[in-house]
Amino acid sequence: MRSTSNPTFRNLPVGVGGYAGFDSAPAGYGGALPTTRPMTVDDVVTKTSITLAVLVAAGAATYFSGLWGLTLPAALVGFVLALVITFKKAISPPLILAYAAVEGVFLGGISGVLGTYVANRWGASIVPQAVAGTVLVFAGMLVVYKTGAVKVTPRFTKWLTGALIGVVGLMLVNLIAGFFTQGVGLGLRSGGALAIIFSLVCIGIAAFSFLLDFDAADQAIRSGAPEKTAWYIAFGLTVTLVWLYLEILRLLSYFQND
Repeated sequence: MRSTSNPTFRNLPVGVGGYAGFDSAPAGYGGALPTTRPMTVDDVVTKTSITLAVLVAAGAATYFSGLWGLTLPAALVGFVLALVITFKKAISPPLILAYAAVEGVFLGGISGVLGTYVANRWGASIVPQAVAGTVLVFAGMLVVYKTGAVKVTPRFTKWLTGALIGVVGLMLVNLIAGFFTQGVGLGLRSGGALAIIFSLVCIGIAAFSFLLDFDAADQAIRSGAPEKTAWYIAFGLTVTLVWLYLEILRLLSYFQND
């Protein structure tokens, strides 16, 4: 069975690779403990809904309270939590919910800062548009996966993995170059034409990454992975959603530049 390239799914049970064929799990399942029941689509939907509810609640509270100074600390804590969850052998629902809460604070803060800046200049916030865009892309990719319009094949997985490594590498190079060019770097985040193209590429890769997430969940259900695995699926989907929202928010801000 093929494996997923999403690093957040590295600890899925052996033989499990992303969630949307949504087949019922078989009665007997892999190497799972006999005392645990197999994961179902309801588990995935429930755990993902809880995780996103925590993220949205924390984001809304931060956004409307004006506690935007927590943006940077939340980003750092969220990064550390993501690493811990990814490399921790046991799945920890409390850590995953803590990650969702911290990322909510981060998104609420960055949305407040960037949204207010744009609103003060142009009289309209880009936050609702970014939220709507994220929801539409997620729903669209779910339809794409369910209809089989794009098949998650080993070749597709390798292509997307390479693209993901490429954009992350460019982000790091751009960040390092920015230290020597007064923040301009390679121009990938400067707001010009190159920055717009780069954000569009990132949005595209994030969108197609959902297919890997859905596929990993689908494989987990098919292989009868333990019920607790649904929390890990929820974590992976949340990571992708956060990245997608940030890229859409950033892209919208570019269009407001003079």
